Amino acid sequence: MADFHLWATYAIILATVAAYVSERFTLEIVALGSLVAFLALFAFIPYEASGGLPPEELLSGFANPALATVLALLIVGQGLFATDALDKPARILAKSAGSSSTRTIIITLITAAMLSAILNNTPVVVIFIPVLIVFAAQRNFPVSKALMPLSFMTILGGMTTLIGSSTNLLVAGVAGKAGLTIGFFDITMPGLLLAAAGALYVFFVMPRILRDSSSEKTFRQMQSGTQFIGEIRIVPGHPFIGKESKAGLFQGLGDLTPRLIVRRGMSFHPPFENVVLSEGDRLMVTATRRAFTQALSHGAAGHIAEAETATVGPDYHIAEAVIPPGSRHAGRTIRNAGIETEHSVHMLGVQRKSRMGRTPVSDIRLEPGDTILVGGTDRAFEDLRESHDLLVLEWSAEPVPQRRKAWIAFVIFAGIVITAALDIAPIVATAVAGAFAMIATGCLTLAQAGRAFDRQIFLLVGSAIAAATALERTGGAQLIADGAVAALQGQSPAIILSGYFAVVAILTNFLSNNATAVLFTPIALGISSAIGVPPEAFIAATIFAANCSFATPIGYQTNLMVMGPGHYSFRDFIKAGMPLVAIIWLTFSFVGPWYYGL
Repeated sequence: MADFHLWATYAIILATVAAYVSERFTLEIVALGSLVAFLALFAFIPYEASGGLPPEELLSGFANPALATVLALLIVGQGLFATDALDKPARILAKSAGSSSTRTIIITLITAAMLSAILNNTPVVVIFIPVLIVFAAQRNFPVSKALMPLSFMTILGGMTTLIGSSTNLLVAGVAGKAGLTIGFFDITMPGLLLAAAGALYVFFVMPRILRDSSSEKTFRQMQSGTQFIGEIRIVPGHPFIGKESKAGLFQGLGDLTPRLIVRRGMSFHPPFENVVLSEGDRLMVTATRRAFTQALSHGAAGHIAEAETATVGPDYHIAEAVIPPGSRHAGRTIRNAGIETEHSVHMLGVQRKSRMGRTPVSDIRLEPGDTILVGGTDRAFEDLRESHDLLVLEWSAEPVPQRRKAWIAFVIFAGIVITAALDIAPIVATAVAGAFAMIATGCLTLAQAGRAFDRQIFLLVGSAIAAATALERTGGAQLIADGAVAALQGQSPAIILSGYFAVVAILTNFLSNNATAVLFTPIALGISSAIGVPPEAFIAATIFAANCSFATPIGYQTNLMVMGPGHYSFRDFIKAGMPLVAIIWLTFSFVGPWYYGL
């Protein structure tokens, strides 16, 4: 009966992987189906060997510290993004890269890889996910072209020192019990060669493989697409007071483009010469919705109805709404439409396909088909969705960054990174505490935190750990390892080292990298002893191969962290990651025997 459970485990894992790759079913359905299959297998056909495998052990993955860490850090990252806490560091880094998007990505990824050599990969990825998202918005490039490379470069950077990855430390610990000491820089030289080979692929080949998903295209078009016409009233204390036109242009208005100034009944048209904005002016501007969002976050977008920007709280969103045929607002001027008073929202701008004259925004007559930009709280939008006079475009809703709380979010984030880097407390404890602090301090609402919680990752990791547990307890993992060793008997040490690396590199994408490292380190020591070669070569092969978690999102937690923000599928990791696994394997097949004298 033990053999039945072993082969049934293999069958479930193969069926699960095939379902993931086919993309015919949602990831959640496949993950749940896999979990149910394992629960049913071991519940209805009891497994007697190795003390059995009860349901609580199969479900233990949902309480796994790594899973809790990933989900908590996603909430922390959302807090950083919602407050624009990393906007200034991102701009500094962007200036160093010039105007080239490619150069920006390369410099950022190299910086992340260097930090990964001395820090745990997870906080490094947490640092740079919001930075790259900001870059993508600023430079209008697909974020999917940068986030998977970010995960891969941190893994490559973590290969270069003993503390670069928890995998490295686990292998060194198991080897140390056998009397073999691994120094801090013992793996640095071959690790640098492998990282360099991998980086060339990540920088110049991966961007051509990774797709720009339709949902991401929609989001980027939403961020940088059509222009809205809006009106800003210069109220007392407004940050635009005193701004002076130079050479016909106003400096310091960000991406807002002035098109008309109304002052005490007088109209000023561009080009503006020697005009100083003053209290009471009405400034008509054209801008994208992102520019209006940035102005709101800086307290610079006075609304048409002179609403106070102080109402912009953590639950304040902006969205686009369409004037449908038959709407009561059609045919009325914006001033008399009553949209703000009736729906408790603020009108920020209006956009239509036909050209609008240079008139004050409040005098524009709304027409069916016009798109208006509105801001309001979550409750206001819930009420607005029930109205037939305005149709809210659900995909367009976006929170306004809470810049006044950016320093709070940054302090919380810095505390997580510092305590994790200095090993003051387990990262799972600091990550969960940081997620709570983001909510408690108002950097995020509970609803925003709930949206940051990725149920795909939750189900994927939980079901994957159930599969790994079944594979280990039934002896399936050990059978694969023993079979690989037996198949390579009689070959030269270099061929055995290369074959051993390939087996570990494949398995690490389906088991956890740490489980693979612990499982194969004793096997590596046994092989080196049997064929009479230095054990350092096979220990290094174990470290590097166990880090080759590129081909699946379940291979490493940083892959899971970028999966949602990058809009990746399981197939995307296979397409982009498998070639990198092959490159690292082939590079080590030459570097390993040369460096270790085999």
